[in-house]
Amino acid sequence: MIYIMLADGFEVTEALTTVDVLRRAKLDILTVGVYAKSVTASCGITVEADITADEVELDRLDAVILPGGIPGTPNLEKSDFVQSVLDYAVENDKQICAICAAPSILGHKGLLDGKSATCYPGCEVNTDKVNYTGEPAVSCGNIITGKGAGCTIQFALMIAAKMASEGVANHVRESMQCP
Repeated sequence: MIYIMLADGFEVTEALTTVDVLRRAKLDILTVGVYAKSVTASCGITVEADITADEVELDRLDAVILPGGIPGTPNLEKSDFVQSVLDYAVENDKQICAICAAPSILGHKGLLDGKSATCYPGCEVNTDKVNYTGEPAVSCGNIITGKGAGCTIQFALMIAAKMASEGVANHVRESMQCP
């Protein structure tokens, strides 16, 4: 199961486009309301998450995704639940994905040290330990990072390629008419 964490202030494009692409790839993904089932994006759109934090089954976790957004990113980072999910993912070698400002959460935990990554310009942390590429999306080991809202489809397709296959990701890309 892929869980995408939503907290008030999340970036709607990064979250919901990623969900759309991964569902097109026939991957099992659920939105998780970290603090409540009803979650309001940074642009004011309110969505109802599929489940809440207390319904997450960590033993089913294959990947966790953190969308960016302000104040969504700091709201995710201050959550003990999100921190525990990240710890579980690390301990069990699961896929960890973050886009825009959210890779800073991974950076603060030292998860990007010695890796290549990307993020929204100005959100870099531990710059002496991380190779920030500036690319739209970067896969390095079990971590995928994305630069920002405009790069969401590339980010999501990279996740689809990793979690399903390159063929599935290419099929989704073509069906969505992506260059």
